[in-house]
Amino acid sequence: MTERLRNWAGNIEFGAARVHRPDRVEQVQEIVAGAEKVRVLGTGHSFNPIADTDHDLVSVGGLPADVRIDTERMTVSVAGGVRYGELARRLDAAGYALHNLGSLPHISIAGAVATGTHGSGAGLGNLATAVAGVEIVTGTGELMTLRRGDADFDGAVVALGALGIVVRVTLDLLPRYEISQHVFERLPRAQLDAHWDEIAAAGYSVSLFTAWGGDTVDQVWVKRRDGDAPAPARLFGAEPAAGKRHPIAVMSPVHCTEQGGVPGPWHERLPHFKLEFTPSSGEELQTEYFVARADAAEAFAAVGRVRDVVVPALQICEIRTVAADSLWLSPHYGRDSVALHFTWVPNLDLVLRAVDALEEALAPLGARPHWGKVFRHAPRSARGRDFAALAARLDPRGVFRNAFVERHVLAE
Repeated sequence: MTERLRNWAGNIEFGAARVHRPDRVEQVQEIVAGAEKVRVLGTGHSFNPIADTDHDLVSVGGLPADVRIDTERMTVSVAGGVRYGELARRLDAAGYALHNLGSLPHISIAGAVATGTHGSGAGLGNLATAVAGVEIVTGTGELMTLRRGDADFDGAVVALGALGIVVRVTLDLLPRYEISQHVFERLPRAQLDAHWDEIAAAGYSVSLFTAWGGDTVDQVWVKRRDGDAPAPARLFGAEPAAGKRHPIAVMSPVHCTEQGGVPGPWHERLPHFKLEFTPSSGEELQTEYFVARADAAEAFAAVGRVRDVVVPALQICEIRTVAADSLWLSPHYGRDSVALHFTWVPNLDLVLRAVDALEEALAPLGARPHWGKVFRHAPRSARGRDFAALAARLDPRGVFRNAFVERHVLAE
């Protein structure tokens, strides 16, 4: 009987005829060399059919983690299927850190990198910007290594699985650091526009949460590194939270990372949720759009104009910042970005109506979607032709193409 798999949210059922769980890179090479079509599955945290196929689906979660720290180069090499939270604990114990983490520490490294997943921070690039090298099983079954500075490197990092299966990733390291997390509530909406730059730069990493109702932003989470100036008593009219908070006010904060300004290891503060908490599935859908950070106020106004369609589908919206990068398919390619992340109720009809309204409202600002979320349309990348040429070289048989890649990336 064919194994039927679903993604984390439960909204996508993969149509693969065969599911492979290799425990050696050589097995991955054999599978690819003998397959007609292949897609790779990470931890299943995408909300669209980016990983879907009706042929062979390969999970890299069974490959040995094989964590190798290079103290001279300040890098770590690790299997692509390892989750960020698992790697972070090992790095912290050894005295090292990564520059940033996403909201959830449960996502796989290769999957997060391939889709341009990010944390927040006015001067911080997405997670893929820490990549110093990748090992990829290409469409011919060859194992190829690309390093930062190689001609094709910038096209091979955020690649949506369209170039091959990433079996190993090398990441830049920092010395271990600590973070304290402060939550402020009820930021006046007028202050968001008037002081956006200062608010976004109020900490090492800053996230704002709003349900787009009323005249206030619900919460501002400010994560500050050791050595930063003390947190302010008030933040442009927002008051410190009286206790621990969940981004969605009606939900228990028990699984959220420590707040209240208590310092702790970087990997226990940068994510919003604890690694030991396994996020529930089937209770949400997600969408995210990126516009130039300079256009933040216009983007907020655009969302406000369609709030009557957005709010019925919305659980919470998170606003973050991401620094520009040079990775061809990155949603942050060439521009500092503001991220508008929408966590929806699990009602696809409501969600798609909201997505259609948002895409129309944000189109004049050149909005780009997160590759792993629910969206309708993606504008063509400025380096799209270069990426298509790279895909033709590394995957001449089109082994890694699927309907998602064909429509959103490789179509002329």
